[in-house]
Amino acid sequence: MARYRDPVCKLCRREGLKLYLKGDRCQSPKCPLEGRKIQPPGEHGLDRRRPKKTEYGLQLREKQKIRRFYGILEKQFRLYYKKASQMKGVTGENLLVMLESRMDNVVYRIGFAPSRAAARQMVRHRHFLVNGKTVDIPSAQAKPGDVIRVRDRSRKIELIHESMKKVREGSLPEFLDLDKAKMEGIYKSIPTRDQVQVDANEQLVVELYSK
Repeated sequence: MARYRDPVCKLCRREGLKLYLKGDRCQSPKCPLEGRKIQPPGEHGLDRRRPKKTEYGLQLREKQKIRRFYGILEKQFRLYYKKASQMKGVTGENLLVMLESRMDNVVYRIGFAPSRAAARQMVRHRHFLVNGKTVDIPSAQAKPGDVIRVRDRSRKIELIHESMKKVREGSLPEFLDLDKAKMEGIYKSIPTRDQVQVDANEQLVVELYSK
């Protein structure tokens, strides 16, 4: 399956903000964006005259930002947009809700994994049960009331324990809940736009694909 294989820190520098693609490193002084002037990737020190951003350029950057934030490739992202445009409600918000409800993202948000990439791999390796059934599809959509639990055979994985330790009380989004003792989380409800923690303008993505 196709996936991005180049240094992910380049993506954060290109978008000018943290996309939290490397787990703990993003929270440490080692992060290239921590306490430094953010520069796009490439050769530095030269007077590279960048063209003024056009309307299309702004729309493209917002699309790339959201796509990279969730670790979605272009073809898959277009399919999400197509589904979102066919649903009732605001297309941009529908798009973000579907991305936020992906199983790999829910596993990450609950605190079972340090990053979405790690969560994606864990889901593929069948470390979690959803309502008592094994799930191994990272793109599976969580539904309100779903209980995501660490499988018995996976409860000794140190990475999961270390990730849960970093979940502070009240830090989870309102639509999620975590019981550390039981090693299970609940997807309580469909998130609202205010609860989706993505610093992006999804309306620009709608405008881009509507052309």
